Amino acid sequence: MYVTYLVAPKQGFTVAECEDAVCVLPEASFDEIVTGPVALSVCDGATESVLAKDWAHILASTSTAKALADSKYFELERAFEDFAADVVSRWDPWVAIYSSNRAAAGRPLKWYEQAKLQGSTFSTLLTVLITPTKLSEWRWQAAALGDSCIFHIRDNLPLTKFPVQSLEEFGTNPDLFGSRNHDTALLAERTRYIEGVCVSGDRLLLMSDALAAWFLAADDPSSALSELLEFGGPYDATKFSDWLDTLRARHELRNDDVALIRIDFEGR
Repeated sequence: MYVTYLVAPKQGFTVAECEDAVCVLPEASFDEIVTGPVALSVCDGATESVLAKDWAHILASTSTAKALADSKYFELERAFEDFAADVVSRWDPWVAIYSSNRAAAGRPLKWYEQAKLQGSTFSTLLTVLITPTKLSEWRWQAAALGDSCIFHIRDNLPLTKFPVQSLEEFGTNPDLFGSRNHDTALLAERTRYIEGVCVSGDRLLLMSDALAAWFLAADDPSSALSELLEFGGPYDATKFSDWLDTLRARHELRNDDVALIRIDFEGR
């Protein structure tokens, strides 16, 4: 299999301000064949919360590492609860270091920033584990909290759409993972799970909500897929951003951060 991803900020913002985060483990170049298990995450930080991009990155990296190390993450609520407790425990120490670094740089936190940091920061979570099972076959497992989506593509059409099935299901208040949510049982309860099998020629596409909504709204999914597949790797970042801006100008895509992970399966 081949894995590549692209992340782009809202129009008018910089890459450094993008609140979508992706993580792929083990790391591999877009043109490198990946033969063993691979874990991937897409996390969409909630713009309304402070330091959303930082929480999204922590959540993505921690969940990806957990999925690669322990496949029970997708099978037992207890395993997910252990992950949730672990990642939430990382937030306060991270904020303490962030605050200290701000002070050392002569930019101490303002009183209103300190007030905001007393509450939770939020993000969606989509984590996927792909495991080779036999010749030209791969098992995939996914866990989703919120509206970042995975699409299993076969014969250029969506075979599986998860967790959102239709454009109408996107709302303004998706389930979110809070950085100070210690109710791990509730987080596990709200997380949805699915699995499937890919064969040679299939693709998996992971997307944050704005791009997923565009894809689900397409009258011709095959044509929309063809547009997406024009972008083959990080060297296409500028072309990808320009394409997104064209969609925004036509009011086909909401002006939001975008994350896309693409996995292509070939016979072995």
